[in-house]
Amino acid sequence: MTDDTDRSGVHVVALCGSLRDGSYTRRALSRALDGTRAAGGTGTVIDLREYDLPPLDPDRETQGDSDAVVRRVREADAVLLGTPMYHGSYSGVLKNALDHCGFDEFEGKTVGLLAVAGGGFPVTALDHLRSVCRALDAWVLPHQAALPSVSSKFDAEGIVDDGLDERVRVLGRRVVEYARIEPDPSSFEAGENVGAGD
Repeated sequence: MTDDTDRSGVHVVALCGSLRDGSYTRRALSRALDGTRAAGGTGTVIDLREYDLPPLDPDRETQGDSDAVVRRVREADAVLLGTPMYHGSYSGVLKNALDHCGFDEFEGKTVGLLAVAGGGFPVTALDHLRSVCRALDAWVLPHQAALPSVSSKFDAEGIVDDGLDERVRVLGRRVVEYARIEPDPSSFEAGENVGAGD
């Protein structure tokens, strides 16, 4: 995916928590980045299939391609997190990527959330991601995108439901619009996240 001309100075990375070749999560994040570009920002999907990212071992300083993933998240002005819903929560793939990151990558940063589900609304996955972001002292957009019964929401061209398509594109716009929001005071959750550097 190429970056468009950056008129806002805001660069967004979209971290995709799915490894499937035909991932609806990846397609939805790409659509959200259309909204990012419409708002004058630039954006790219971090496709975790392209990285060697072993499960985090806190005893090792660098593992596989962890430095590259962490650097891309740290250098972004805002982040989109996208996940399929697995067993009522977000994917282990995304959890592992987030485990490699920390306060340096997320503190005070604007984050947008997107989740897809084969069945009903993936609300718990979004709630769990919101809690993780609060523990990292990120600023999470109130607006989020949930795509239920996702296989019926796409065709070869993209999202078939106009209202849902707009919701996804608005998510991409909002991360640009709020990328430079003044950070809130540290959250209670961040203060309790004492093991984050362990």
